[in-house]
Amino acid sequence: MFIQTESTPNPATLKFLPGQTVLELGTADFPTVKAAAKSPLARRIFAAGGVTGVFFGTDFVTVTKSEAVEWQHIKPAILGAIMEHYQSGAAVMEGEASGGGHAEHTGEDGDIVRQIKELLDTRVRPAVAQDGGDITFHGFDRGVVYLHMQGACAGCPSSTLTLKMGIENLLRHYIPEVLEVRPVAA
Repeated sequence: MFIQTESTPNPATLKFLPGQTVLELGTADFPTVKAAAKSPLARRIFAAGGVTGVFFGTDFVTVTKSEAVEWQHIKPAILGAIMEHYQSGAAVMEGEASGGGHAEHTGEDGDIVRQIKELLDTRVRPAVAQDGGDITFHGFDRGVVYLHMQGACAGCPSSTLTLKMGIENLLRHYIPEVLEVRPVAA
C-alpha cells in the first residue's frame, strides 16, 4: 500500500491519500480524541501522538498536528497507523457515518439558502477538498451567511482571506441578498 501526502495551505495540517475510499459519502470531522470514539481509523491516528485533529473526505485523511511537534517526527507514525488500519480490514466508522452536510434551514429565505448551498456544493467544496478541508452551510440571517470550516480549513492562516475574498465575493456576485460571510465554530 502506497500512501501519498500533500501539503495544505495550513502548515499544521497534512493531507494523506491512501489510494482507497475513506468515506463513501460526506465528510467526518474529529477535532478531539473523544470525538474519534466512533472511528477506529481516527483513534489509531490520534494514538500516533502529537495529533490535534483528524478529518475524513471521500478519498483523503487530513491530520492536524500540535505546534509542539514537527511533521518529520510524527508523519511516519501516522502513515503506519493508516496502513495498519487498512490492512486490518476494520471499518473506518462504527455505526452510522457522519453526513458531513449542510445544516437545515427553514423559513422565508428558503430559496436563497437553496442557492447558497448549491453554489457551495458546486463551486466551493470541491476546491477546499483539494486542500484537505470542507466548508458547510451553518445558517443565513439578515444577509449574513454562516459557514463552518473543517479539516485543513479550520485554523488555516489563509481561511479568513478565503472566506472574505473568495467565498463572500462569489456568493455576493450570484446572490444579491448575501451581504457578508462569517465563520462559525463547531
